[in-house]
Amino acid sequence: YCVEFRTESLSQHCALERRPYARWMQYLREGHTVCVACQPPAMSAATQRCSGDGHNAHGDKILYWEAIGNSQCQGTWKKIRQLEHCSCPLVHSFIFT
Repeated sequence: YCVEFRTESLSQHCALERRPYARWMQYLREGHTVCVACQPPAMSAATQRCSGDGHNAHGDKILYWEAIGNSQCQGTWKKIRQLEHCSCPLVHSFIFT
């Protein structure tokens, strides 16, 4: 499944990222909608959910995220909705880890 979030805030360290495999962090922006996929490597066998997916979060609950590979690139987002069938666009798409 996938979850759409609206990025509320992010640290300045995301924009400063220059390593080739992590340049995607430069494109994160406050107010953008991102789509995050929950796939088996990150999914709990017991719950069939990914940690941090905001399962019970709706409305104005602020959730925290951190980029893998640069722990200083972090911020907050709000859950918009969960999609049982993923249709994430190629840009602004991520995977829970």
